[in-house]
Amino acid sequence: MTDKAGQATASRGQRMTINLLDKIARIDAHWQPRVVAEMNDYQFKVVKLEGDFVWHRHADTDETFIVLQGELRIDFRDGSIELRAGEMAVVPKGVEHKPYAAREVRLLLIEPRGVVNTGEEINERTADNDIWI
Repeated sequence: MTDKAGQATASRGQRMTINLLDKIARIDAHWQPRVVAEMNDYQFKVVKLEGDFVWHRHADTDETFIVLQGELRIDFRDGSIELRAGEMAVVPKGVEHKPYAAREVRLLLIEPRGVVNTGEEINERTADNDIWI
């Protein structure tokens, strides 16, 4: 099956059932988002997190965090929020933030294709983009 642009829709995760927890179970490393589907120019990424991330921001886009399992804290320069399984939050574009998970968290990220996970900073936590699982 193809979309209007002639791209195979199954390759974009469309018109199929995707079990997010099964996809996450295939990920070995923490902080390595993997794409499971695309909608327009947005990607849905599953990821395992544990420990501290780095302070970063995304100048041109909001970022959505949906916790599937575990508890996630997102620190901001002026406070923090806590998310548990079944909860979500949107970090507005340009807002500096730092995710933290005391124990492993499994979550779904929604962000535009091509967004670097560490924002404008390239460091040891920077993951390769557009890796599908």
